[in-house]
Amino acid sequence: MTRKILIANNQSGNRTTALVNAFRQRGCTVVMEPLSALEFDTERPHGLSFAGFGDARPDALVVRSVGAGTFEAVTRRLGVLHALRKLSVPVWNSAQAIERCVDKSMTTFLVKNAGLPTPPTFSVEGFDAARSVAERELRRGPLVLKPLFGSQGRGIRRIDRTEDLPPPEEMDDTYYLQRYVERAGPPFCDFRVFVCAGRVVEMMVRRGDNWITNIQRGAVPGLVPQDLRARLSDYALAAVAAVEADFAGVDIMPAADGSLQVIEVNSMPAWSGLQSVTKADIAGTIADEMMRFLDERERFASLAALPRSAGEVVPVS
Repeated sequence: MTRKILIANNQSGNRTTALVNAFRQRGCTVVMEPLSALEFDTERPHGLSFAGFGDARPDALVVRSVGAGTFEAVTRRLGVLHALRKLSVPVWNSAQAIERCVDKSMTTFLVKNAGLPTPPTFSVEGFDAARSVAERELRRGPLVLKPLFGSQGRGIRRIDRTEDLPPPEEMDDTYYLQRYVERAGPPFCDFRVFVCAGRVVEMMVRRGDNWITNIQRGAVPGLVPQDLRARLSDYALAAVAAVEADFAGVDIMPAADGSLQVIEVNSMPAWSGLQSVTKADIAGTIADEMMRFLDERERFASLAALPRSAGEVVPVS
């Protein structure tokens, strides 16, 4: 049986093309469409119109991007993902995992409650509330202000004094403030760990002259020292489990005191920089793990459908 895989993405690139090719090489029919193209339609058999598949449900959906849009538009797209899960279509990552990761305050909350080290963080509404946090916390050192919804280092700024706080219209009246992690540099560095289906695929160190060490900001990827890999793996696996993501990129920062701090979990991670320094086939790994998941689901469904004798135990593994 040829499996139908839908990849939700707004624009093609080398990594997305690699993902499409990876599924096709495994015998799948693949359609790539923006999530905005999937529609609720209660006249359809399943209540949804599936881009590229008509009335037929895809066997799985992989989300590469949700796409920019109004609050209403993004809410509708996430609703489509929730609906697909209701129809028992596997969605990697689920709407719930995406919601948890896109909202940095919820990510930090879950990471902290999982017992992982992460910088003190404060998320408030209104300029007066932000100024109150800054006046109190700046006595202990600088803060970092980030957009609540943002990626690739865009919109991040260091706050050294209350006057550095931007007006509310620049932040949609919502301020996410995190303790600045003191570390060696320049060059500055942090780590990105890529996790898929409960295992670490690969990791990289990112080094740059800017304290914001994203590849898109000019940082250069490299190999992670062997003595750090075990600790980074443990933290990354726990962080991904905390947000319940199927695959994710975890950003971990080395502090000047020798500790490691979990900064973010990305549910729609890019991996061009990582792929450039590793022999691991990241797109192929995602495809393999999804195929394995579908195989296991079909196997358990077949076992459950078999007639059973009275008192017979159904194997679960």
